[in-house]
This record gives sequence, C-alpha cells and structure tokens, in this order.
Amino acid sequence: MDGCSDSVDPVDGRFDSLGADGPGPDGYGEAFADVYDDWYGSISDVEATVAAVAALADGGRVLELGVGTGRIALPLAAAGVVVDGLDASPSMLARLAAKDPDGHVAVVLADMADPQLTRTYGLAFAAFNTFFNLWRAVDQQRCVAAVARHLVAPARFAVECFVPGTEPDDIQEHEDRRSDGAGGEVVRRSVRDPADQTVHGVLEHHAADGQVTARSWAIRYLHPDQLDALLAAEGFVLEHRWADWRGTAFDPDECTHHVSVYRRDGAPHG
Repeated sequence: MDGCSDSVDPVDGRFDSLGADGPGPDGYGEAFADVYDDWYGSISDVEATVAAVAALADGGRVLELGVGTGRIALPLAAAGVVVDGLDASPSMLARLAAKDPDGHVAVVLADMADPQLTRTYGLAFAAFNTFFNLWRAVDQQRCVAAVARHLVAPARFAVECFVPGTEPDDIQEHEDRRSDGAGGEVVRRSVRDPADQTVHGVLEHHAADGQVTARSWAIRYLHPDQLDALLAAEGFVLEHRWADWRGTAFDPDECTHHVSVYRRDGAPHG
C-alpha cells in the first residue's frame, strides 16, 4: 500500500465519545465496540503492521496502546510476539477476550493517559490514529511520560497518525454519508477547530431496521513536528519516519499518513 497516495480522513478510525464534561477515557470503546470490527476491521494494513512491530520488538515484550478488539494484537501474538494490550473500555476488552479464549494477549484495563502498569517493555506502539484519541494536550503529555517510565532502554515508541495538512482559517464543519454495509446508513458530522487542533463530531447510525444510534467522538491532532517535540520532551529521538508500516519513504509534501518510530536510550526526563 502506498502511504503517499491513499486519502486519509482525520475523522475516520478510533475516537472517544463525548460526555457532559468531554470524552472519558472509555468513551470511544463503550460507544463503538459493537460495530468496531465491522466498520474498522480492515481500515489499515494489518499484515504490514504486524511485520513491522515484530521487527521493532526484536524478541521483547510489546505494549499496544488502545488495543480495542485485538485487530493488531491478536495476529501479532500469533506471530510469536509477547504483547500486552491496554484499553480503557471493558466492552472492547470483552470482545477481544471472546476472540482469544486462551489469553494469548495479556490485557490491561487502564486509561492510556495514565496507565498503572506492572511490567516494562522494549516497545510500545499506537496504531491508526489511536494516540489522537487523547483529545486534550495534557493527556497526550501524560501518555508519553507514562510510556517512557515503562520502557527499558534502549526502547522504542511507534506512532501511526494521519498528517493534518494545511490548517483552515477558521472553524470548519463537515458532513458525509456512507452505507453501513448492511442496508443502513452512517451520517458523519464533524467540527474542526484549528485554534486547539481538535475535531469533534458524531456518527449517526441509521440501521436497516429503523433504529438510530448516535456515537460521539473527539480527537486532538498533531502535525509531525509537534509530535516530535512532544516525544523529545521525554527523551525520545525520531529514528524512522515512514509513509506506512511497509517502510515507504515519507514525503512531507505528499503523504497523508505517517508511521514515526522514536528511540530512547536513557532515563526519561523529569
């Protein structure tokens, strides 16, 4: 897959649901767990992701942030990688457990902004836009600091994200419609605010039987240089930036997606 030619919409993928005080850490999973595999099971190149993560792990234990229903973690474990999957959503983890009765993936129920982990890892990763589900800057900072604390140097943190592109001059609204593949329709509405680099929205699922379900979400996106600065604050240095997990060369003027691999050789800052 050519990571420089595929159109990547920032409101696709995994998102947290909005509550009265903003999205909680389990919001996305509790809202989307029942449709996640059907809607997003093939959203990215699983085979290439597994191969790249396995190579980066180099035989060490791996932590996946936002493991969800195990889209990446289960084939990763099947490839012989020892993987722990962290997610704040009991519903997501229940669906993973149903597909993994022998417990090949060790699950951790926790907020990825502040995980209380008992193990250390050589590699942590966040696949397809998962890191942006942390919709507040402070939570993104807390997440990176927590990852740094639980990595054994030399260690790596790999993050897969969309490239936001040129910022709009003002708040930007968007709406589109698509089939749900089962005779229904999904209406997606979003609002992008360049002032705080957030996108908030709702997916209204109009099922074939007439039932309507609203699933709200929010993200905070970062441009690649902003992600670099955030990781650098915890002692990480950019080691690789690819257009995809297959290692396609990244062109900042053309690519809509990136996989960035950071390395930390010393103790975390702070």
